[in-house]
Amino acid sequence: MQASNLIKSASQWQRQFSGRADNIESSVRSMLENIRQHGDAAINQYSQEFDQLQPKSIPLKAFDDYDLDVTLKQSIKQAAKRIKAFARFQKDDLGSRSFSDEYGEFGQVVKPIERAGCYIPGGRFPLISTALMTLIPAKVAGCAERIAVSPVADPAILAAAALAGATQFYQIGGVQAVAALAFGYADLEPVDVIVGPGNAYVNEAKAQLQRQIKIDGLAGPSELLALCDGKTSIEWIILDALAQSEHDPMAQSVIVSCDGDWLTQLALRLLEETRYLELINSEQIVLIQAEDRDQQIDFCNRYAPEHLMLCDENITPDDLTHYGSLFIGANSAVAMGDYCSGPNHTLPTMGYARQSGGLNVQTFLRTQTIQKVNDYGRQQLAQLAMPIAQAEGLSFHYESLAIRAKN
Repeated sequence: MQASNLIKSASQWQRQFSGRADNIESSVRSMLENIRQHGDAAINQYSQEFDQLQPKSIPLKAFDDYDLDVTLKQSIKQAAKRIKAFARFQKDDLGSRSFSDEYGEFGQVVKPIERAGCYIPGGRFPLISTALMTLIPAKVAGCAERIAVSPVADPAILAAAALAGATQFYQIGGVQAVAALAFGYADLEPVDVIVGPGNAYVNEAKAQLQRQIKIDGLAGPSELLALCDGKTSIEWIILDALAQSEHDPMAQSVIVSCDGDWLTQLALRLLEETRYLELINSEQIVLIQAEDRDQQIDFCNRYAPEHLMLCDENITPDDLTHYGSLFIGANSAVAMGDYCSGPNHTLPTMGYARQSGGLNVQTFLRTQTIQKVNDYGRQQLAQLAMPIAQAEGLSFHYESLAIRAKN
């Protein structure tokens, strides 16, 4: 294969969405209905069938009481400190406040959601970072109860959950874990919000339950889009793309540049190893050539990536409108954001960055408004509203206002 065959045109290449698989949708619907009808017995059945375990509550110890590698412990502590600091930074702009005018006093009260459920996926290795990224914002927000669920009870996950502020930890995974959080299980009371990534079945369960419970979003395969100029390190960007491929067989890294010579060098480097070629063929790594800066920016904003790396000096952050998290400059590795830089790593995928942001403190808060109208406001606001009520044909609205418009 020639290097030129690896490079796609920005005007022609389009991402492919897998969509929701009908078999997954129907399977999850059937499981949830069975759990609604049979409760704990159905949850136990699915846990045995899929994970070969009996769901159980695991008491958490103090973080320092877990027997972990000293260096790992220190990294977890420092990562947690940075994630907490960023969450507090976010919360500072979300407080209760009010204003007064001649009509009365009006304001908002920001309160935490009471019970948060945080899903921590299983896998080949313990996802320590997910425990930190989901539980810490919930604690900073002030959620009274923070329940962690995971199909694995690895000591590193338990330690991270304890440090992040979990009030309860249940070893349970899959659709049945999401259902347990939504409907309750044994001594686990239903939660008010469910957050955290998972596989296609977990995602589907959250999607089907979001009419009755708040969720953080629907996470698909991980994404990276890198805007690069000819100065970008080829070795660094390849490693960033390989890091994305570790998340999921359907993860995608799209590298976009106006510099054809640089893209050719990158393609030649990828052709040197078979493992790179496999990622190219499956479109886990995609090389895109843009004609100019404007096309580069337009392509990026249409893609709306989960992670966006800006490594092109001709483009500014203000040019970029749709992304989950922006990493400015090659020093800012996405892997740092995955673990410890501070901003949350639970981000929108599949183009949802056009309309939503990632998990943050606000996910665990609710805003309530307050109105206290004085005597002058009673008359004035009633008179202001009466023509609208009349135009809408709501007679009792009109009468409720008219009686207050009188002296």
